[in-house]
Amino acid sequence: YWMGAAGLKPLISIQTNKSGTIDNELIVMAEEPHIGSYTEVDSFPDGYGYGGEDEVSGAVGGVESKPRILLMGLRRSGKSSIQKVVFHKLSPNETLFLDSTSKIVKDDINNSSFVQFQIWDFPGQIDIFDPTFDLDQIFGGCGALIFVIDAQDDYQQALIKLHQTVTKAYQVNQNIKFEVFIHKVDGLTDDRKWDAQRDIQGKATSDLADAGFEGLRLSFYLTSIYDHSIFEAFSRVVQKLIPQLPTLENLLNILVSNCGLEKAFLFDVVSKIYIATDSSPVDMLSYELCCDMIDVVIDVSCIYGLREEIESCAYDNHSVSIIKLTNGTILYLREVNRFLALVCLLREEVFERQGLIEYNFHCFRESIQQVFEVRRKTQSSPPLQYSDDTQ
Repeated sequence: YWMGAAGLKPLISIQTNKSGTIDNELIVMAEEPHIGSYTEVDSFPDGYGYGGEDEVSGAVGGVESKPRILLMGLRRSGKSSIQKVVFHKLSPNETLFLDSTSKIVKDDINNSSFVQFQIWDFPGQIDIFDPTFDLDQIFGGCGALIFVIDAQDDYQQALIKLHQTVTKAYQVNQNIKFEVFIHKVDGLTDDRKWDAQRDIQGKATSDLADAGFEGLRLSFYLTSIYDHSIFEAFSRVVQKLIPQLPTLENLLNILVSNCGLEKAFLFDVVSKIYIATDSSPVDMLSYELCCDMIDVVIDVSCIYGLREEIESCAYDNHSVSIIKLTNGTILYLREVNRFLALVCLLREEVFERQGLIEYNFHCFRESIQQVFEVRRKTQSSPPLQYSDDTQ
């Protein structure tokens, strides 16, 4: 049975013990005819972006309803490059020509019901502890604080700034998720990468313990804009800001279990960060394959799949892709809604029952839409009013 938000639905399990043969490499890209009666969705936005940015000078404005992600760190540590590459599709090589950030830059990410937040990019030369800044307004509505450390530079000063920033933020808001990106590791050997992470993690945690902040937890990631590590790290950060994450993971676990899939990701197509995956461990190679598949789908659709209408776009409600690899693995992509895509890895013999996988996917898609509706109703509902005699 498929457990949806509205109750139980019958679901057929497929057998995966049938042996299959390995074909030569085959890539199939096509737009699938519209099947069933599903709500029509809008086309993908021009430029695959999220909208403009706002520059804010001086004190930060009032607390927004959406959670904020704060990007902090020393000058030239790579904060703006991370934001541009992940959310604005800038080529990593083009980040070399970015000017140093001189003002607080606000970037509004608002692409689906699950991915809604703001990114505040703080210049390294700005002292947020200056009396002109209201720390309650900065950290009060903050969901996550990302501190970027340049691994190729002397990071002793960065560790001091990290300690000052997270301790002050923790005193204002203890619900903040503290993330440390050990950045620019692409220029380091594997041994130097792990040595840098071990050194930074050890010193940062020991400094917090000595200062009496045992309850403050830091998460550390090795990142680079020249590979998929920055997308994987940002995926982990964004997932912590999604209240519906356990529900999404449960739906993916049911789908994987009943379809015999190897792995399933729910991707934000714009940024290529995955907002949910099943409970099996994430293999970096599998994640990279899925990211590359999204790029292939968008690129090939832009060349061959666009219609005559001006508003048409490469990714829409007809988008589907099947890529067969020579090792017997199949990559399978299906559109979930305007910005989300389900990308799965499965064996070739399992995909012989494609009809059952399609049926299970439609059940999954309907359940996702029901989760959307529940959140919309929750956000639009007025607060409950109690009379004076109500206990």
